[in-house]
Amino acid sequence: MLKDNLIMLRSIHGYSQEEIAEKIGISRQAYAKWEKGTTVPDIEKCSLLAEVYGTTIDSLVKTETADGVGVIPPAPKGKYIWGSVSVNDRGQIVIPKGARDQFGLTGGQRLIVASDSVGIALLPDKLFAETMQKTMEMIYEKAD
Repeated sequence: MLKDNLIMLRSIHGYSQEEIAEKIGISRQAYAKWEKGTTVPDIEKCSLLAEVYGTTIDSLVKTETADGVGVIPPAPKGKYIWGSVSVNDRGQIVIPKGARDQFGLTGGQRLIVASDSVGIALLPDKLFAETMQKTMEMIYEKAD
């Protein structure tokens, strides 16, 4: 779990073991032991590691998997990876329970579907309306 995440995150960020060790004030050998799983960092070092890698301690110590993908790296702080969903024949998906709970989504709630060239986002309709209202107000203020 932790050792796998440390290896993945170090690779993603392009650091050497020595660079990470220097950033958190330990020896390269101590860090190498964490990646091998022979020892584990204390909570203070976990906090420093999470800060360096831009994630949370919780994400750092848990291993997440996604269907068809396998183990996935910890999400950046404030971001979530909820796993995968399938689109059925009617174009419907089921939003994972963790995501529904995190954002207080309930049956019948309206969401706005937005996208860019990479993916799709779901936004609560009230948040979208408020954002659009503020945007329009800013546009009108600049026009005056």
